[in-house]
Amino acid sequence: MGRITIRDIARLSGVSVTTVSRALNDDPEIRAETRERVLRVCRETGYRANLLARSLSSSRSHVLGVILPDISNPFYAVLSLHIESCAKARGYQIMLCRGHPDDRNDNTEELISYLIGQQVDGILLPNSSSRATALLARYDRAIPSVLIGSAPPEDLGIRVNSVSNDNYMGAQMAAEYLHRLGHRDVVYLGARPGSYTHALRHAGFLAAAKRLRMRVESIPSPLHASTIAQGRTMAAALLRRPMTQTAIFCAADMLALGVMEAADELGLDIPGDFSLMGYDNIDYSALPKIRLTTVAQPFADLAREGVEMLVAQIKRGESGTYVRRLITPTLVERATCAPPPARD
Repeated sequence: MGRITIRDIARLSGVSVTTVSRALNDDPEIRAETRERVLRVCRETGYRANLLARSLSSSRSHVLGVILPDISNPFYAVLSLHIESCAKARGYQIMLCRGHPDDRNDNTEELISYLIGQQVDGILLPNSSSRATALLARYDRAIPSVLIGSAPPEDLGIRVNSVSNDNYMGAQMAAEYLHRLGHRDVVYLGARPGSYTHALRHAGFLAAAKRLRMRVESIPSPLHASTIAQGRTMAAALLRRPMTQTAIFCAADMLALGVMEAADELGLDIPGDFSLMGYDNIDYSALPKIRLTTVAQPFADLAREGVEMLVAQIKRGESGTYVRRLITPTLVERATCAPPPARD
């Protein structure tokens, strides 16, 4: 047999060409047993639908564009895997691009235009930058889109569909946990300007600390990204001075890993000399020699909610309605926190 066509699939399945097309497009009116019979014949014959022809006839490509700020960051790497899995389950492929709106030579806006030109059905933008939100809002009428990250306050008038973990609540949970252990004087390391996500974390931590009468020294990060190297640099300066604080909360796990490196270089013990917490629960945090106590972002939930929100928007074929969804984070207790050490 030569190249398998949709007519061959229809004949072998005992249905019409129209029914095959509806089954491949996941038409809800097709009976489950009919869809499965068609898909089984497709698998057995190695049939692949002509995606270009399908997109021309349906005005849909069944491709989602995803723009990540940093694929080397474990947070975004894991999130992208979950996005791909969720998209595939809904019948979509993803086109992955890299662009960070806060980079000096950023090309995120060009990438959005490129993805629109490639006729993707929608765009997912996992990002914590305030500029990322403004870009999505600018292209709102051109293409369905969803921000995976904290959206701006509603009074700013920038409206985007978004799904995020509750960063404000998560940081409050961190402060409350340190307080329960007995910490009253702590450091908040890595507050980042220009990021709604990090602004919410900082505000949540400070609000809980004020309520609990904890003293907090906030040390901002000069960079737009949280990296191990930056965490090590910031921690080295902090740990070399006389330090009254008994705990350090890092705005991201990557910074906390840098703090651990700096502490090791200076011969300091965690949690013997000070407790350490992070935020995100990246895979590295659970490694045996790290065991970082952290606030966990629900990667799978973020990806699933983001994809489902975007697909629903695509199927509605309309704009003007906006959804904001918050997912509750969880506290993961490991080995880097303990009651404060006795002071002489």
